[in-house]
Amino acid sequence: MTTYIVKRLMQSVFVLLSVAFIAFALFNYVGDPISNMVGQDTSLEDRERLRESLGLNDPFLVQFSKFVGNAVQGEFGISYRHGRKVSELLSERVSATLELSLLAGFFAIFIGMALGVYTGLRKKTLLGRFTEKSILMISLVGVSLPTFLIGILFIFLFSVELQWLPSFGRGEVVNNGLWTTGLLTVSGLKSLILPAITLSLFQMTFIMRLVRSEMLEVLRSDYIKFAKARGIKDRSINFGHALKNTLVPVITITGLQLGTVIAFAIITETVFQWPGAGLLFIQAINFVDIPVMAAYLMFVAVIFVVINLVVDMLYYVVDPRLRVEKSGKGGR
Repeated sequence: MTTYIVKRLMQSVFVLLSVAFIAFALFNYVGDPISNMVGQDTSLEDRERLRESLGLNDPFLVQFSKFVGNAVQGEFGISYRHGRKVSELLSERVSATLELSLLAGFFAIFIGMALGVYTGLRKKTLLGRFTEKSILMISLVGVSLPTFLIGILFIFLFSVELQWLPSFGRGEVVNNGLWTTGLLTVSGLKSLILPAITLSLFQMTFIMRLVRSEMLEVLRSDYIKFAKARGIKDRSINFGHALKNTLVPVITITGLQLGTVIAFAIITETVFQWPGAGLLFIQAINFVDIPVMAAYLMFVAVIFVVINLVVDMLYYVVDPRLRVEKSGKGGR
């Protein structure tokens, strides 16, 4: 087990270095940040002096090595647009992104799995079939419509027409010195509802349909039929055997979906003007703020790596066959 974790950590370091190299290489060709930082009347000498002070005249490998060295220490340079440390900008924004993403992931996993299990089991009665078809039809909307359109529709319905919820911003937040949260205030909770549901809708419907298909496949297995022939109660069969064996592929897909929730929070943050790291990244693209863009992609890469590592560890909890296989290989 320890050897496996060490190997995975080494692979994770290689992935992070690869992402950093590709991102840093691409961002060096998206434009000239000096043109956005100074006015048209700035002389060529002043432009060159600024370029030299930012290290933009250094060779690419030198710039990249400096970036990696600073990133290991938690520093990502100075923002070209704000003139502040990128680490400070991210620390101010990352709490909003993580709060939005975690709540959206919570909705997607628990509501999606609950609906998936329900639609997979309630097929025997007329009411169950009607409910199943209705949920599946609604899920097609969540899968088909793009996130930004769903967000605009929510804003029009709940903010403009009904005026129940705010259409932008984070509302009132509480800062305890380490973390800013809107979960402790009424306006913060109201501001969080629409963007969280918008961000979670696609993943929620995707997980629901995945769980449903896996449940239907497992329920047709021979060992489920054997369990029913032995007279075991349906509840024990459905939740003790069928659901447990459904979780292995579901964990894999769910882990990837949680990563995409954070990665694609950019769209939701832009629609709702949510003051998170995704909105900061969009603004950095418009300004060719290379340190901010590279730091954000590194942040997303770290999230994906951590989630994949957690998913691999969960395999050992859910599927005992993997533990037996690993122990067997170790014995040889």
